Amino acid sequence: MSGETTGADRIRGLVEADAVVQLEIAGAIAHGAGHWPPEKVTETCALEAVKLAAADTGRLRVAMEHVLMGRDVDSALEWLRTTTALGVLFPELAATVDLVQETGRQHKDVWAHTKQVVRQTVGRPLVRWAALLHDIGKVPTRTFTDDGVHFHGHAEVGARMFDKIYPRFAFARDERQTIRFLVKHHLRTNQYSEAWTDSAVRRFHREMGPHMIDLLDLSRADITSKRPGRRKTLLEQISALSDRVEVLVEADSKLPPLPPGVGNALMDAFEIPPSRLVGDLMRVLKNSIESNQLEARREDAYYVAYLARQDLVPNLDPQKRAALIEAGGDLSAPDDPEGPHRGVDPDDPSPGVLSCGHDPDNDPCVHRDADPDDPELRR
Repeated sequence: MSGETTGADRIRGLVEADAVVQLEIAGAIAHGAGHWPPEKVTETCALEAVKLAAADTGRLRVAMEHVLMGRDVDSALEWLRTTTALGVLFPELAATVDLVQETGRQHKDVWAHTKQVVRQTVGRPLVRWAALLHDIGKVPTRTFTDDGVHFHGHAEVGARMFDKIYPRFAFARDERQTIRFLVKHHLRTNQYSEAWTDSAVRRFHREMGPHMIDLLDLSRADITSKRPGRRKTLLEQISALSDRVEVLVEADSKLPPLPPGVGNALMDAFEIPPSRLVGDLMRVLKNSIESNQLEARREDAYYVAYLARQDLVPNLDPQKRAALIEAGGDLSAPDDPEGPHRGVDPDDPSPGVLSCGHDPDNDPCVHRDADPDDPELRR
């Protein structure tokens, strides 16, 4: 019996005794130049893959994360697909294999795109998890029209699909919230253009919060065009957004959060004299700005309307309160041409992205100057 056969038999025995060993083999592939094990081992894993459904979720999380963090993760993921382990752990991902992204053109399917994105993503575990799952929503949202293939709202749908995936792995609450957020918002940078006002950029920064760096890195990895010029253009777009955020954050840090005269505006609007109440209202505004509930340095009516909505001034006439709220307008930036950054899902109206896939109504993924013959824009 050859040494290779003996080694394969030993690994087969380990796989039969412990299903998670399959993921450990995938981890060895990911961290070992992408070399697959002997065919007999692969065949055994295919027979034993179904047992992964009953494996300990904590061990699955650790083993799968080790796979994702490997340099040759794309080869390891393809091996997991071959053994059917992918279909057991991630049927949502297995469904993306051979999923056509455009009609009439031969290029990589959603699964091939996903493998490349994961490999290109920065080496932070939660970002790589998000990269793995960022396009699962394309399966249930794919539609065909005379204009081509569309995936309207796939980011939001994918985020909801993740809610059924995370129980299979031992994620802490904050970890699964981060992954879900990145999946849901992975197209947000596609909307950016130089036409965005400073208010729009500030709002993007506020809404992305602590996830902004991860989101920008995921967006960079989500560029899979083979054309260097196109890739350079898209990367520059993301960098321009990042730079504008940095400049505004630095500038804002040097200025007080409330413009001068707000206190007087509050006394005039609510018809109250200088008092402790005015100081309390000013503290509410400052705390709300610090917690990102309000924007800094907006017009007086904006802050008056916010306090009126909170009903913090005692004995305020209801009609007066309604008038102050109306005068303040929408709490979103009034000069923001992008609108309130709402998602397309009516059941999930939190800030989101529009859609991707050359949607004729929204179409935020294809710039007006994009080359129509480039089939591999950012997916």
